[in-house]
Amino acid sequence: MRERIAVTGLGAFTPLGMDLDSSWRACLAGEGAIKTQKMEPGEFGPEAFAMPVALPAGDPTPDLEAKLGRRIGASLDPFSLYALAAANEAILDAKLPREALARGSVIFGHGIGGVHTLEAGFERYFGKRSPRMHPLTVPKVMASAPVSAIAIEYGMRGPSFAVASACASAGHAMAQGALLLRAGLADLVIVGGSEAIASPGGLVGWDGLRAMSPSTCRPFSAGRDGMVIGEGAGALVLETERHAGQRGARPRAYLDGVGMSSDAVHWTQPDLDGAVASMRAACEQAGVIEESALLISAHGTGTPLNDKNEAQAIHVVFGAHAMSHPVIATKSAHGHLIGASSAVQAALGLRALEAGKAPPILNYLGPDPECALNLVLEPRDIACRALLVNAFAFGGLNASLVFRLPDAA
Repeated sequence: MRERIAVTGLGAFTPLGMDLDSSWRACLAGEGAIKTQKMEPGEFGPEAFAMPVALPAGDPTPDLEAKLGRRIGASLDPFSLYALAAANEAILDAKLPREALARGSVIFGHGIGGVHTLEAGFERYFGKRSPRMHPLTVPKVMASAPVSAIAIEYGMRGPSFAVASACASAGHAMAQGALLLRAGLADLVIVGGSEAIASPGGLVGWDGLRAMSPSTCRPFSAGRDGMVIGEGAGALVLETERHAGQRGARPRAYLDGVGMSSDAVHWTQPDLDGAVASMRAACEQAGVIEESALLISAHGTGTPLNDKNEAQAIHVVFGAHAMSHPVIATKSAHGHLIGASSAVQAALGLRALEAGKAPPILNYLGPDPECALNLVLEPRDIACRALLVNAFAFGGLNASLVFRLPDAA
């Protein structure tokens, strides 16, 4: 039999809260972090503009520096700081001893990289005509910076790398972590994703796609008009069941199914076959196609095409059982965290399973016949023992994961 992959620690740093507990409480209470913010492009940019965005609940730097015992803020871009904050919480939650961490690995996903640092550097170079940039520009900007930050801080010497697949990055990172463990190349892996792209230039770039909402994120709702960018991070500690048992750790959940696919069709328009392939592979691997109580954490971006496509895919995969599964869409509360989204969805979704309560989809205006699903529109008691997390990215890159609580069959 294939050894199961245990989830022994969870962490999150989101617009809803600076840790998983506060983020979960806000999410369950129906509190949204999306607000219209004034963005100042600076003295060399165009006029200031306003845009809906979900910014972090606070600055993780003081708490991290206190816990790690040294100054780190000046050497890390925000997307690395967020990753380090989420990873630190997950490591503490898993009660991992230092000697176990030395043999561990790190795999994180990010859609873009150090946008805040890069934008500041370009303003300095092109705007102020400075012949030099900050000496740490390259290590702060590189996509693998959060992975290195976590590995360096905790002395983790196993195979470690970053994954970049746009909005599916954290989903692919979690999948790669499971595959690494099943291949026997590591005993534990810190997986997740982080993103910090809500800079003036970054937001204008996304707005150029004409996929951004001028108001808010309304997943699966009539009148939905686009996505809203957020910033944050999520992290999970994955271990082989044997390794967790040897150190006396009780799994919070198991990662029992992984599915990945490529649409190979279009840069921004989702494809039904790709979403179906990803979901079906994860669900068949985990044995939940006939599951009577499955919580679905939808990709749910609030864009007209994605939500319609995902709803159709759920009906294709589950057939007559499709309307039995409650569907949540937490991007309506914390915005689209791009590369970090599916890790945060996994952490919040697992909290929902543990609590037996599903958080509501916010900003809903009414039903769309093309998105006929069992949507959770008010906080709801649930008896689900398994969680499906979907991540469908621009470029047609898809990842789906199925988690189960420990005492599930």
